[in-house]
Amino acid sequence: MTEYARPDGPSDEVCREWSATKGALPVGTHITGQVTICRPFGVFIRIDGAPNALGMADIGSMPHHARLPALGAQVSGEVIWHTEHNRQVRIRLSDWNHHL
Repeated sequence: MTEYARPDGPSDEVCREWSATKGALPVGTHITGQVTICRPFGVFIRIDGAPNALGMADIGSMPHHARLPALGAQVSGEVIWHTEHNRQVRIRLSDWNHHL
C-alpha cells in the first residue's frame, strides 16, 4: 500500500459491526492507533483495540499551522463524530489540541 492508496470503502464486517463500533467508541472517547493511509484531505487510522473501526482525522479538524502525521505514525486523539454513510470514526488528534 502506498502513502496515497485509496481505501475501498467499508468491508462487510465493518458494516455488520458498525453499531458495536459506535457503542465502543462514543464521542469523547480517547483513542490511540497507527496511521495506515495518508491522503491530502486527512489520514486514516487503525484504532487500537477496535479492529472493525476505520478512524479518520481530516483537515477540517486540523488547526491552520498543524501538519498531518506520516504514514505509520502512532497517534492519539478523541472521537468527535461517527460518519454513517461510510462507517468512519472521526478523530481529532491530540497533537492538534494545543493549537486550538
